[in-house]
Amino acid sequence: MSGILVIQEERGQGRNRFSYEALAAGRILAGLTGLSLETAVVGDKNTPILAETSGVPPMTAYAVQHPQLKHYTSDGYVLAFEQLIRKLQPAFIVVPHSYQSRDYVPRVATRFGQVLISDITGIETGPTFVRQLFQGRMNGSYRHPGDGPCFLSVQAGAFQVDSAQGGTTTILPFEPEIPADAVRARPGEPFRGSSETVDLGSAQRIVSVGRGIKSAENISLVQELATSLGAELAASRPICDNGWVPMERQVGSSGQTVSPKLYLAVGISGAIQHLVGMKGSQCIVAINKDPDAPIFEVADYGIVGDLFEVVPALTEAVKGAGH
Repeated sequence: MSGILVIQEERGQGRNRFSYEALAAGRILAGLTGLSLETAVVGDKNTPILAETSGVPPMTAYAVQHPQLKHYTSDGYVLAFEQLIRKLQPAFIVVPHSYQSRDYVPRVATRFGQVLISDITGIETGPTFVRQLFQGRMNGSYRHPGDGPCFLSVQAGAFQVDSAQGGTTTILPFEPEIPADAVRARPGEPFRGSSETVDLGSAQRIVSVGRGIKSAENISLVQELATSLGAELAASRPICDNGWVPMERQVGSSGQTVSPKLYLAVGISGAIQHLVGMKGSQCIVAINKDPDAPIFEVADYGIVGDLFEVVPALTEAVKGAGH
């Protein structure tokens, strides 16, 4: 067995950041092992994610095509990717840790007598795969025993999307055999982890508010700052539980995992459940009146002060800068 296969997902609405992060993880794994890198996605050669992917030579992308795959079903995807894996015999299969992959990839792994090492946040020499335990309080290191393929899913935001340098990608069709009676489920609407009106996962700037805001009436203060920055408004769980901000804007272990270029935490103490959802952000700025708040442990910049004084001043400064 040789090679690394990254299975990407095409959502049909622009770039799927989680698939590009899985590809970034695949490139790291290829660098550590010296194995070749290949990708696959359901669709034809004009599928946007294939057209936009630039590979590290030598790299081949497989366009998996079949009428039974027009709409997602676990039965169809299991059959298709089992056949592709048996054809390519990769040593590692890497997928984004999405609702879709969690549905069908464990079944594929079982057909090879393997298990899925899920939600990894790092890859080290060995290779060894890092997973978070107890909502991020501990890390566990895993190695793949045996000769079968190793199945991995990549936590959203754990790997920075990279770009290949001088690479080319050869796109080849792959047509699995899927009998008409093999797909038992009837396709439904794709699962949406958040409302159509917000996609925090692809936001480049996020202003997130916590319990320090005190009341729903004060949310507008933070919203104005977010608007001035061209950022999305998000919140910690207590704010969403109170109904002050919609649930689809929650960041944390029970909400969305994000990795924007800028994450501005306003009045958020930094409970571990929140940190696991945003600590992959490129730049974290925290505003909190408690100098010992855990949020400062992960922040790149910290402002110790009353948010009701700091936020209006910051908003005016941003507006004055002509942002």
